Amino acid sequence: MSSDLEKAATAGTSYGDYEPIIGIEIHAQLSTASKMFCHSSTAFGHADNENICEVCTAMPGALPVINKKAVEFSVKMGLALGCEIRKRSVFSRKQYFYPDLPKGYQISQFDLPLCEHGRVDFLLGTEKKSISITRAHMEEDAGKSTHHGEYSLINLNRAGTPLLEIVSGPDIRGPAEAAEYARTVHKILRYLDVCDGNLEEGSFRCDCNVSVRKKGEKELRTRVEIKNINSFRFVEKAVEYEILRQIDCYETGEKIHQETRLYDPDKNRTFMMRSKEEAHDYRYFPDPDLLPLEIEESFIDAVRKTLPELPLKRAERFQQEYKIPEYDSLVLTQERDLADYYEAVVVAAGGNGKSASNWVMTDLMRELNESKKTVAQSPITASNLGKMIALIDKGTISGKIAKTVFSEMWTSGKEPEVIVKEKGLVQITDTSAIEKAIDDVIAASPNEAAAYRGGKDKLFGFFVGQVMKATKGQASPDMVNQLLKKKLSGS
Repeated sequence: MSSDLEKAATAGTSYGDYEPIIGIEIHAQLSTASKMFCHSSTAFGHADNENICEVCTAMPGALPVINKKAVEFSVKMGLALGCEIRKRSVFSRKQYFYPDLPKGYQISQFDLPLCEHGRVDFLLGTEKKSISITRAHMEEDAGKSTHHGEYSLINLNRAGTPLLEIVSGPDIRGPAEAAEYARTVHKILRYLDVCDGNLEEGSFRCDCNVSVRKKGEKELRTRVEIKNINSFRFVEKAVEYEILRQIDCYETGEKIHQETRLYDPDKNRTFMMRSKEEAHDYRYFPDPDLLPLEIEESFIDAVRKTLPELPLKRAERFQQEYKIPEYDSLVLTQERDLADYYEAVVVAAGGNGKSASNWVMTDLMRELNESKKTVAQSPITASNLGKMIALIDKGTISGKIAKTVFSEMWTSGKEPEVIVKEKGLVQITDTSAIEKAIDDVIAASPNEAAAYRGGKDKLFGFFVGQVMKATKGQASPDMVNQLLKKKLSGS
């Protein structure tokens, strides 16, 4: 691989005369309790072949029945992606043979998918990107094969699990953009609560279609599909590797073959899995055991009413309503639970959005990360964190004391007012008490006082620290600063 090209790509500059063309197919497992066409459980982690029945194991005479909840979730995601929802879509049989596909075909949608013509917007750095959604169709998953030397084992627990395949247009132009697009779709699925987004358990997987062409060309060249990537970082790295590999092939006169490849993260390279089939190779035809799926407008309207505010819109509202920077708004809207928590903190804090974002993004998220808890598992409720911020704003406690209160709330879960009362942490605002502490500190540090008065201004911080220490951190910092300046200047 050309080192010059590699350096250029790593530096985020360009790929010389070449332009990457990337489209992504996302397979999102829908969070239904039962499978796409039968009553078997979709629960993860059960014993091998525990969650199976006659339908998902293709016993003779067993007939599929469409899972209504899967249809509802698919329509919901389609609406969130701005798709047109077909009133009549059709399930087809996609013929191919794998040991973990007991029917010998996958039930999917082909020429009449449920959702079409949508769009996803997101920010890549400061640049707004918009990627088209060609289609989002329903299908069932296959089982899982594990290979052990001379034999293989089949686990059909996953066979028949409902998937929504979200197919983007070939609009993506770089590895970082590909990863951010995938993150955005993942975030929307989780906001809607239609997919748990668990990458390790295979609930969210990406197939990346990559080709390159010379800048200015209009025609698409041969594309390669990188299959089953379950990490956003690996999406970025696999796409980058494949772009550079294809450029090298063209530069050396080697032909690019239409094929499916896998990504090896340990070696950071892609390798051939199999030649890529064309649609006609699958011999699609409508499934004779399933009637066309017909949806009424009233059903679509009912689903539309359940849509939550989506992440990017919510981030924009946070900036306007709570006066927080764009960066804060994007962090706080990464997860719906976190955004809900933040808004509850703001309400309890009396509307102080910036202070709320500071406490949530720093102290709370640090504790959650270190303890590996989700925001829903936080020992500090949003109401209590908001009340603590309100105590700071009222001058009841200082910001420094608030750190102690926060720590105690994390440990005990108690309300901040209770902690302040129990530990006697009310901020000292009594002028005479602070002046006495200042006088004592100055009297105990005559050399430093003389040096300060002689021009060593940096010693002011020393005196502030000594006064705060003497008052156990409870003196009002503003009052300490004002009174200390007067005392040291002799006024």
